[in-house]
Amino acid sequence: MNKKIYFSIVCALAINVAASDLGTIKVESSTIDSKFDTKKTEVSNTATISGESVDMAHTENIQQILQSIPGVTTEVKSGDTVKIHLRGVENQMYMGEKPGVAIVIDGVPVFERTGSVNIDLDNIESIKVIKGGASYLFGDDALSGAVIITTKRGAKYNNNFGAVEFGSFGYQKLLARSGYASDNLSFHLQASQKESDGYWQDSASVAKYLNGKLQYYIDDTSDVTFGFEYSDREKDTHGTVGGESAARTNPKSIYDGDQDSRDYTRNYDVTLLKLFLTYSKDFDSNSNLLLNGYVYTDDTLYLSSPQTQDSSGISNPSLDDKDYTYNNDYAQIQRGIKSEYRTSSNQFAALLGLDLRANTYENKSTYRVNQALVSYPRGIRTVIPNYYLAGDKKSDDTTDENVYAIYGEYKHQLSQNLSATANLRYDLIKLDYEDYRSNSYKEDFKIYSYRIGSNYRVSDNFDIFANFSTGFRAPTVAQLYAGSTSSWGYTQNNPDLKPEKSYNYEIGVRTSFNKINYEAAIFQIDREDFIMKTSGNYGSTNNTNNDMWDNVGGAKHRGLELSAEGKATEKLLFNLAYTYLDAYYTKYDNFGIDLDGSAYLSNLTFFNVTGNQIPRTSKHQVNLILDYLPMKNLKLSTEINAKSAYYADDLNQIKIPGQATLNLLANYNNKIGDYEYSLFARIDNVLDKSYYNTARSSGDRNEDGVFNAEDLSITVNQGRVYTAGLSVKF
Repeated sequence: MNKKIYFSIVCALAINVAASDLGTIKVESSTIDSKFDTKKTEVSNTATISGESVDMAHTENIQQILQSIPGVTTEVKSGDTVKIHLRGVENQMYMGEKPGVAIVIDGVPVFERTGSVNIDLDNIESIKVIKGGASYLFGDDALSGAVIITTKRGAKYNNNFGAVEFGSFGYQKLLARSGYASDNLSFHLQASQKESDGYWQDSASVAKYLNGKLQYYIDDTSDVTFGFEYSDREKDTHGTVGGESAARTNPKSIYDGDQDSRDYTRNYDVTLLKLFLTYSKDFDSNSNLLLNGYVYTDDTLYLSSPQTQDSSGISNPSLDDKDYTYNNDYAQIQRGIKSEYRTSSNQFAALLGLDLRANTYENKSTYRVNQALVSYPRGIRTVIPNYYLAGDKKSDDTTDENVYAIYGEYKHQLSQNLSATANLRYDLIKLDYEDYRSNSYKEDFKIYSYRIGSNYRVSDNFDIFANFSTGFRAPTVAQLYAGSTSSWGYTQNNPDLKPEKSYNYEIGVRTSFNKINYEAAIFQIDREDFIMKTSGNYGSTNNTNNDMWDNVGGAKHRGLELSAEGKATEKLLFNLAYTYLDAYYTKYDNFGIDLDGSAYLSNLTFFNVTGNQIPRTSKHQVNLILDYLPMKNLKLSTEINAKSAYYADDLNQIKIPGQATLNLLANYNNKIGDYEYSLFARIDNVLDKSYYNTARSSGDRNEDGVFNAEDLSITVNQGRVYTAGLSVKF
């Protein structure tokens, strides 16, 4: 859709036609606290899931929760490790990249080293999903929206609580929580441990969480909240199997001594610590100040790069299958201060925010084993044996990222039924990089983001909304100066890289009828100045002139989202979510891929993939949940989740069939004296369907000179899974 035409539509909806008093209107937006949340005049497509719904679902990971929201596409690796995407943005990337969506937990913009998000599902108060470019609130990486998670809080946790769960593949969970509340103070402390043997070979995992929150009411108009979360997680592999034959014949195998069936990374040890302090002050019934300070640390250790050549550079398939080439040590500290002031009246509402961040990213890796230096001067293979010794540095660099941002929202009631909303944010991002090779680089980016939209109330239960919004992602130092900072391949610097941009157009309706709420939206995201290597995804070539990070082109994501939820009868409730998504490259004419059977600095073959579907984006996805209440204390739930076929590769040569699964859940709650107890039993994939959680490919993985399904990297679904548990509150 042409931008000028879209602006004309939005402006036409914003014509003032005799303003009248509807009472105080509110600003829905906040990057700190969602307690003001309402959809009364919201101009974007949003969805909210309560903490009670999360608790009652008894799922293994957040993907199973979010799939009930249209537009959410996720990549499940194993256990509770999930990479969240919205509307197919960034589905083509699968290493450790940022996901293209802002993940915010208690006001903290979270980015973990793996590009995934891990959250204690037992500590969620609410989840809010904002779809469309959302950099106008959250800044960098909000290309397709934001997922805002608020953790448990408040006097309702003034009790003692314990839970135990058991399930398939050695799964077990223990949880304990205790809380206290008085007129001016409430707090709770919660500890839990989850562990599993895993379905896949070498996929055992354990996750330990300790979290809590204290809220003190200073007076009738102000309070302060302190929260923390500490987690220690250990996990071996992601569960990847190399090649479709291996997936069919030995899905539990991760590696068996050859490159075909070995996970690229393993032995993850991740320690996270989150601390935040929020001050809230109400000046009158219509004005409020929020001030939030936080520190978030991420320490990640893991092994990478299966060793397939000996210290002389000779291929040796008999190498010990426990030999991985690198030890990786990644440390990240995110620090920040946010402040938001809100005010509102009968005719307008406004928000003014300040976002200051001081982040540090340290990346270190060392050689685990002796390695040869393999080079290709003038196309001739040259090997220097034992060039790198075990313990030598592979990388040792630090990037300081400072962000100075101001943002705001203004909402005006233009008429009895019409309101208009405008957002604007300005980011100054300063990058400062240093490494052990004496490289030192500084870069600044100054970027504006915005949203404009309107909401028209046709009747008390029917609204039309429309908006145009933007998102951006700034280049990293590793992309700008890859030729100097990277130790992989023959890559050159490109200091002229521009930030990626996304432009979101959206028109939708919200209505309710006979106790059922409906929402529908059509959207289009145009992604421009797409940053990718000119040698293709994860490509490497011995031709310096063909290998650098560049603004290679663009993509278009467009589709339809439908949702309906409510009561079919007094005893039957339902939630339906449907997504149609058409995501394809609008320009990508230099995609390189290894097709020659060589694992090292290949002579890549280049293709024009303009018009191709973006990998791992199904055109159709549907989720249906039916809740039946046969008696007061019992709820029986049936869930159907289905998606259509998708391509695993950018060439669109390898197509993965669609799938549909059936899940069943029973919850029983009752009370004996002062003790409230709950029993549940859940069966996922009731029909034991065989399918892939994810499938991807970016080259001739098994080095046989042919690109086909045997080059896939696959995570096989674990099939039918049973879980049951008991919880007691007193």
